[in-house]
Amino acid sequence: MARKRSQAGVQVPGWAWWSLCALLPLVLLNGAVAFLGETQVPLLSLSFLAEKAHALGAYTQHRAACLLEEHPPLEPLVAEAERRHRLPPGLLQALVQVESEAKVHRISAAGAMGPGQLMPGTARMLKVEDPFEPAAAIDGSARYLARQLARYGDVRLAVAAYNAGPGSVGTRVPRNGETEFYVAKVLSAYARLRPAPPPPASARPTPPRRAGPAPRGTPHP
Repeated sequence: MARKRSQAGVQVPGWAWWSLCALLPLVLLNGAVAFLGETQVPLLSLSFLAEKAHALGAYTQHRAACLLEEHPPLEPLVAEAERRHRLPPGLLQALVQVESEAKVHRISAAGAMGPGQLMPGTARMLKVEDPFEPAAAIDGSARYLARQLARYGDVRLAVAAYNAGPGSVGTRVPRNGETEFYVAKVLSAYARLRPAPPPPASARPTPPRRAGPAPRGTPHP
């Protein structure tokens, strides 16, 4: 017969206590990601446990260094990264806005980290040691996005590859229930944030001519 424990006069089966003990680390992990990473995570989620644990470790190391010093504004860092890696102006800013709402310490339900939401494996590949340090994280995101743009030559596919991974993108945006909506959000934000194109030459006002000296031999009125 299974052992029972009494709590306030209620008999609790032993298997229930063991279940609670087994679930406690899972609840604590997901709860910490939700609270510290400012995201929504089901407390009993079994997905991406290693990635979420890695993200919390990186967050803890980063927070110890940045508690006494505020991070610089992100927009200048994003604009400089766009210029450095020859990205269309406004594209990286739109991506960061959709990925993290420009929050430096964001952790996703899948364990993606920082303003550009780099997964642990992607951060290692890009040699971004601290995905929560804005300058390094944004530069890594810019490099990764620039690689996809060079590979596909199309903004839609490059943004899709940033989200789903290059191996998941062929000649069209994958329809997996996430990436197609992600691409639409980024492109919508990009349409708002990119600089307006210069007017065509025919629409530019013609500067007035300067009155020059009268030709020789022309009588003055």
